[in-house]
Amino acid sequence: MFYDTPLYRPPSEGDNLIVQATLGCSFNQCSFCAMYKSKDFVARPVAQVFADIDRLAEIRPDAHRVFLADGDALSLPVDVLLAIAEKLAARFPNLQRISAYATPSNLLRKSHDDLLLLRAKRLTLIYIGIESGSAEVLRRVAKGVSVPGMADALTKARAAGLKISATVILGLGGRRWAEEHIAETTALINRAPPHYLSTLQLILPPEVRDAFLARWEGGFDVQDDSGILAEQRMLVAGLAPASPVIFRSNHASNCLALAGTLPRDRARVLAEIDAASAGRDRLRPDWMRGL
Repeated sequence: MFYDTPLYRPPSEGDNLIVQATLGCSFNQCSFCAMYKSKDFVARPVAQVFADIDRLAEIRPDAHRVFLADGDALSLPVDVLLAIAEKLAARFPNLQRISAYATPSNLLRKSHDDLLLLRAKRLTLIYIGIESGSAEVLRRVAKGVSVPGMADALTKARAAGLKISATVILGLGGRRWAEEHIAETTALINRAPPHYLSTLQLILPPEVRDAFLARWEGGFDVQDDSGILAEQRMLVAGLAPASPVIFRSNHASNCLALAGTLPRDRARVLAEIDAASAGRDRLRPDWMRGL
């Protein structure tokens, strides 16, 4: 099976089939992200995507979950996505779910009816990077979306019945903007809750580090682990979504792995953070952390 590398997928998609419907990221300007800096964005010809699906069906005919790569397959026109979904259903009789990364702009460009059609064809889970609910932080990291736009995208996806797995980046505002970063992120999630929420910890790959730091007038003070734990605590303590959120911080970038459903498990998760802050629980060693 040929893949155009580098190839990325969410941790929860590790055992699932990957089909590259697009290459790279159509936005590709977030200052903290190096994932697709080596690629130009391309919408792959449908015939090539279909050929990959045929080959995968020979290898794993019993597969039941498929992730559409690369960075934002949801940027494709809805008729193309529907054709890919129908091809997957035809070749994989046990198909239960199709998932993909999505940018807020991808979601906002599609109509409610478009999203309903995709859901009916089993594209039922999207992964979206919230990163921050602070307008200032989003501006400085060149996220390309406003806070109201982010909230509208999350609300639109939920209204269409799509499951949303969202990520927030701890440390993204550095020490100076930490409180605003977490307070506004908490407010956004409470306003427009995803179904799943994960935290990542800011790690700046060498190829983007200088450009990222240059966007912070007055300098950027990177959070140490104690500051990250304080951000994590503030986030967990403040989350009170109308609908329960399944929470995880098990991505390899995090200094502390946590899991629970919020707000139900808030007290236990906070106790685990406090134990780590006090040195009673060991943090993930630096050599085990990464993107």
